[in-house]
Amino acid sequence: MTAAITLRRIGLPRLIVHLSVLVICILWLIPTIGILVTSLREPGQIASSGWWTAFSGAAETSAARLGEPSTARQDGPNYVISGSVFDAADSGPKGSVRAFGTKVAAPTEFAAGEAADLGDGETLTVNEDGTYIYSKNAPFTDKRGKRVYLSVAQPPSFTLNNYRTVLTSQGIGQAFINSLTVAIPATIIPILISAFAAYALSWMHFPGRAIIIAVVVGLIVVPLQMSLIPLLKMYNEIGAFFGIASRSYVGIWLAHAAFGMPLAIYLLRNYIAGLPKEVIESARVDGASDFEIFVRIVLPLSFPALASFSIFQFLWTWNDLLVAMVFLGTGKDQLVLTGALNALLGSMGGKWEILTASAFITIIVPIIVFFALQRYLVRGLLAGSVKGG
Repeated sequence: MTAAITLRRIGLPRLIVHLSVLVICILWLIPTIGILVTSLREPGQIASSGWWTAFSGAAETSAARLGEPSTARQDGPNYVISGSVFDAADSGPKGSVRAFGTKVAAPTEFAAGEAADLGDGETLTVNEDGTYIYSKNAPFTDKRGKRVYLSVAQPPSFTLNNYRTVLTSQGIGQAFINSLTVAIPATIIPILISAFAAYALSWMHFPGRAIIIAVVVGLIVVPLQMSLIPLLKMYNEIGAFFGIASRSYVGIWLAHAAFGMPLAIYLLRNYIAGLPKEVIESARVDGASDFEIFVRIVLPLSFPALASFSIFQFLWTWNDLLVAMVFLGTGKDQLVLTGALNALLGSMGGKWEILTASAFITIIVPIIVFFALQRYLVRGLLAGSVKGG
């Protein structure tokens, strides 16, 4: 009895954790799958039904004109026009007719195969395969064929045209390269500097170390928007003194490094300070310098923390638009991917198919980076949160 209660106590928290992780995964997967499916659909399908119906087909409303009155033939006392609604030029894509109507406000007034009484001796039957019979008990006097509206069931269909539109748009390829040029150095630079600083603040004793740690913690809460303009002004003055252009990759690399280093130093310092003290002291006894200890011992042991911060820094720099516009500019040769896609959406009038294709192109690289390093993420964060020195 006691063993059963103990197992129940141990198993319940684990079950709650597993269910929580499952819920988080579902909440992340549903919008991601929705973006992917919507980006592969036609504009008409997106407007007529939700993405969750994409695999079961969708019903689209289209218009068609019946045959000209001159094509009518007499069948006993009636005059008959027959044919297929899909032969009309404006009938839209072919499929299976579910319903039809003669008014734009009621396109599903009659079911497919039903003989609709239109009044004045007129009857119309539209079958599921699109064939129709339009009859009247007197000659047709209209100048043009009668207009009808159809609810057409479309089979599931997907297309890559949305991605082709986005990728072949002017400047997207260059913007993708610009984003990589910004994100990769802006991730590596703060990691290198922060790793050295974190080791110094953890294992090297010098005056003012506690003050520096307090300043680093304080800089984490400084809003980006508050320090952006002063930093740009200071960079422009330094750049003018050394003859460096104000809008360059060097500027945005330094800006991202400055904004990312406080958090990086804080995380890495907590992790490095928790490394076994005996290992560090043994290396010093053997005559190793601080640089050798850092390169040969600390860096290999700190890889989970380095990887966890790399994920955060890369995601931030890849998705950034504000810092890129301020420090790099808005010219066609300077726009990053987020800026180019934002301009594309404006020129396209906010079309959903372009919006979702652009969004998925934007997130595909961060997803690859996250899944490549995600096994180190939790290890690095947890270790950095509970260890200190």
